[in-house]
This record gives sequence, structure tokens and C-alpha cells, in this order.
Amino acid sequence: MAYLALYRRYRPTDFEHLIGQDHIVKTLTNQITENRLGHAYLFTGTRGTGKTSCAKTFAKAVNCLDSKNGSPCGKCSACLALSDPSNIDVIEIDAASNNGVNEIRELRENVQYPPVSVKYKVYIIDEVHMLTGAAFNALLKTLEEPPKHAIFILATTEAHKIPATILSRCMRFDFKLISTEKIAELISSIYDEQGKEYEKEAVTAIAKAGEGSIRDALSIADIALSHSKGKLTYKDVTEILGASNFE
Repeated sequence: MAYLALYRRYRPTDFEHLIGQDHIVKTLTNQITENRLGHAYLFTGTRGTGKTSCAKTFAKAVNCLDSKNGSPCGKCSACLALSDPSNIDVIEIDAASNNGVNEIRELRENVQYPPVSVKYKVYIIDEVHMLTGAAFNALLKTLEEPPKHAIFILATTEAHKIPATILSRCMRFDFKLISTEKIAELISSIYDEQGKEYEKEAVTAIAKAGEGSIRDALSIADIALSHSKGKLTYKDVTEILGASNFE
């Protein structure tokens, strides 16, 4: 089997493992347990802070048949169905490469069809700020009068580029930068699982280099994993980063 990058292998699949976004997790899980779901959500924040992971988890959670405190169980028929890459009830759209009005018109036509195997059909539109003006206008009509079985999650790193008419129809959630301490804890747990010895200062240096982004930090941690066959030292990390000693 091909090697799977750390940031993909350790992507959270439930709310318990979504690091540093407790304010968002609390609101979303309360909405699920109290059955107060919205029809459109906006997830915004810096890269690598968990927007897409949260969107995928939320898509499972709203359809889960045995939800645990608002988090998906991962074992019921709905969770298993949505884990299948061929499932058509959770649709991920990359707006960076599908940003035209024709793609959104196709979405408007397909959204009318009910989900096949679960309760809600969820559309996750990543980098939504990349849509053209005409595409935003086409999307607006759908957000104004969505079918009851559809939920939209718009993810972006640049919320200021989204028209106010779209913003006003979404519940907005701002993802915070992750603290160095939390990122360091995650990397330490991964290295422990991998059987990799390390200096605490080395892991802290990797976490700092991530600058609040878990994905960036894990990419560096992945390189460090291969850089040193023995114990990972602080000096190894500064060599990888091409940086001088922080002190």
C-alpha cells in the first residue's frame, strides 16, 4: 500500500478529535442533538485549521443513526455509506476548478433530487470565494429556497471576497489558529504511535513552524520522520526548516 501522508492519515473523523475549535464543535453538536440544523453554513479561517474535516464530520453527524453527543458513531449504516468514496449523498465541489455558472446551474438541478441512502444531502463547496459573480448569483437562488433535504457548507480562507447576499444566508463559523501547545501534543502522540524518538524541543519547533496550521505542521513532521533514522533532535528540525536556532 502506498504511504499515506500524516496529515491525511490523522485527519479527524469525529468532533472529539477536531483540535482547537471547541467553540464551533459545541455549537454544531448542540444543533444536531436539539435538531436545530441550518440549511447553509460558512466555515472560514486560515488553511489547515480543520474546515474541510469539520464539514465532512458534520455531514456524517447530521445523518448518523446513533449519534454520540452530536458526533457520528462511525458504525451505523449511514456512517458506513458516507465513508464509501462512491457515495453521492455528500458532494464535495472544488470551487477553484469548478467556478463557473454552468457548474452551479447543474448543482441547482441536482439538489432537487432527494438523497439515496441517508436523510440529508450535503454539499461541501471548498474555496467558495473563487466562484464567479454569475455563479454566486446562481447559488444565491438555491440558498434562498433550498429543499428540506439539502444542507450547504461553504468553506473559504477569504470570507471578505464572498458577496454580502451569500453571507447573510449562512451561519458563519470562524476557525481559529491552533496553539503551538496543541499542535505539539498532536505531533508527540503521532511520533509515539510511530515509535519515533524525539526531543521535546524538536517537536515544539515543528509546531511553531506550522504557524497555527495543523496541516502545515504535520507536513514538516512528515519530513522530519524521514530525515532522522534515530532520535529526532532540535538541530535536525532547524536543518529541515533552514532556520537558525530560535534562541
